[in-house]
Amino acid sequence: MKKRSVREEKAIQTRGRLLQAAEDVFIEQGFVKTTISQIIKHAGLGYGTAYVYFRNKDELFIELVDELMDAFYEVGERSFTPASTKEAAGSIREQVELFLTLAQKESRLMSVLKEARGSSEVIDEKWNEIRERFIKSITKDITFAQTNGLASPRLDAALIARGWFYANEMFMWECVTGECRHSIKQLSEQLTELYMNGLYRS
Repeated sequence: MKKRSVREEKAIQTRGRLLQAAEDVFIEQGFVKTTISQIIKHAGLGYGTAYVYFRNKDELFIELVDELMDAFYEVGERSFTPASTKEAAGSIREQVELFLTLAQKESRLMSVLKEARGSSEVIDEKWNEIRERFIKSITKDITFAQTNGLASPRLDAALIARGWFYANEMFMWECVTGECRHSIKQLSEQLTELYMNGLYRS
């Protein structure tokens, strides 16, 4: 592997400082009240230096969201090759629990994302891209289950996948805002049972 130059190392560090400063300020101020000037000041950098990396706060926030979503993608895109309905149920239940737990763990930045979607068209479009990636992965899992005789072939995989993600997304935001009246364990069990009874063969 080619060793990075001093200049490249400095660029990586500067970018990292900007992102950390952005996360701190976004969490403290919220998306709407945060300005790029506040972030640059918090990072202790000059304006000219900062604008080389990010043109505005939307770009900074999208970068933070991309980093945050990597952990969610690891959960959503786990290998799904069950040999039985029971095995499928176990995998799905665990996946839901991990997904909601992660949302709760990252609730501070996720709360900013929820706010940002309502005030920035760019961020809202970004979330739509994220949603579609999850739905595509779920569709793949459903298609596997149908192809292998575990799930009903009568149902439209893409349609069911969309409905399944929307159900999880609703409870995800409730976990983020603290509005959920149920435990994550209870949610994962109930959602999985509903999903399995509607899609899978007994």
